[in-house]
Amino acid sequence: MNVNELDGRVAIVTGAAGGLGRGIAARFAAEGARVVIADQNIPHGKELAESLGQAAVFRAVDVADPEDVRGLVEFTVASFGGLHVMVNNAGVSGTMHRSFLDDDLADFAAVMGVNVLGVLAGTTHAARHMATAGGGSIINVSSIGGLTAGRSVITYRASKAAVIHASRSAAIALAEYDIRVNCIAPGNITTPLLASSVAGQADADATVALTRRKMAAMRPLRREGTAADVAEAALYLASDRSAYVTGIVVPVDGGSAAGSTVNFDRLARLGAVQVPPA
Repeated sequence: MNVNELDGRVAIVTGAAGGLGRGIAARFAAEGARVVIADQNIPHGKELAESLGQAAVFRAVDVADPEDVRGLVEFTVASFGGLHVMVNNAGVSGTMHRSFLDDDLADFAAVMGVNVLGVLAGTTHAARHMATAGGGSIINVSSIGGLTAGRSVITYRASKAAVIHASRSAAIALAEYDIRVNCIAPGNITTPLLASSVAGQADADATVALTRRKMAAMRPLRREGTAADVAEAALYLASDRSAYVTGIVVPVDGGSAAGSTVNFDRLARLGAVQVPPA
């Protein structure tokens, strides 16, 4: 394995104060990159930056505001002298309703603002710098929810599907500048995102637990996915190992995007369903 794969490079990771972004930022710093921790969560973002020492700085940003994102890129270039890797990871989930008929679409603008506009703004402003600086790697975090259909959080799924299509299009448009644009589609990985979709509901904890049991029972690979798994995929796409790779989507989901394994005995053992009578 290569050591210090990102030595001398500068990266931005949005949504880096926690969850997947935190894992990506820490992995990049461990590989020699200087990293800007970009997030709205100021206490957690500053704490992470301080823990990474001189390799990282924190910048508060609202990715749904393109001017804020432009300022983030300018801050990064001024602080570290350049920008080689942009990870548009910040994302929010929509509200999980028991039925699509109950969805009033009240969160549509907020979800699309962060998940789609935020990714496009990050891609655009990073690319404008990279186009004049020899190229770079842009990594957009989608979800298996953008690859596979489902009955819940449909606005969220639509936003993540948009990220994939926009990233593929940007990969074509930016290839002449030696800018690579790729996606990661995580799935079935424990982060606070699922809990946020049922926040405030009376049975929120039970719903999260049941949903996780169902996902675990239907996932082809038995072991749980982690933020470290996603960070490894991001490292590959950021490094020279993927120098001839652009416009792809990398599912990091235990095989879920390939198809679910519906095993009633396994579902029952995890308490997700009752086994039907023979």
